Amino acid sequence: MINRLHYISPLNSQLKAIEMVLLAGGKWIQLRVKNQTEDEVLALAIEAVALCKKHGAKLIINDYPLVALKAGADGVHLGLDDMPIAEARTILGPEMIIGGTANTLVHIQLRVDEGADYIGLGPYRFTSTKKNLSPIIGLEGYVSLMKQAKDIGIKTPVIAIGGIETTDISALIAAGVYGIAISGALTTNPEHTPVIQNLVHFLLRNSEQSLNLT
Repeated sequence: MINRLHYISPLNSQLKAIEMVLLAGGKWIQLRVKNQTEDEVLALAIEAVALCKKHGAKLIINDYPLVALKAGADGVHLGLDDMPIAEARTILGPEMIIGGTANTLVHIQLRVDEGADYIGLGPYRFTSTKKNLSPIIGLEGYVSLMKQAKDIGIKTPVIAIGGIETTDISALIAAGVYGIAISGALTTNPEHTPVIQNLVHFLLRNSEQSLNLT
């Protein structure tokens, strides 16, 4: 089952940040590494897998299907310019989780046709953690895209991603997304433990009520 709260690791002090989220109750971690060799990513991934297994959490590797396989990760997340999902599925087999990025309804349908287990739809707003950012979707964009996806019968879980703050989450869930991917709002928050716990409880309920995350 796809978790409703995805934590995207920061580009610095990744293992420390991942452990912080795991200790607070996070159960779905995406390891995102840039500007390192595949061997360096693999070494980091092996440590991250061990941490996640210790805490009963899943680890998804961003961009590197072979690293995910070698490290014993639970899956991989692929961008629109990365390896096609069908090719990754051949490498990883039927059991590993494969998520795919989308920015438009056409992309959402593409990911569904490719057999993605979940879709990372974004960015919600500008984020400095990613270069070559796709067009900003914004709340109105999510409302429109989720309605269109529902109208054509798409049931693949959609995860909102990209510059999301805790105060955005109620409205995004109300817009129809399945879950939320978040990074900086947790990494830089000194009160991350109660925030994560409140998020987990809220997303499990899949309620449209307002969050009290102060």
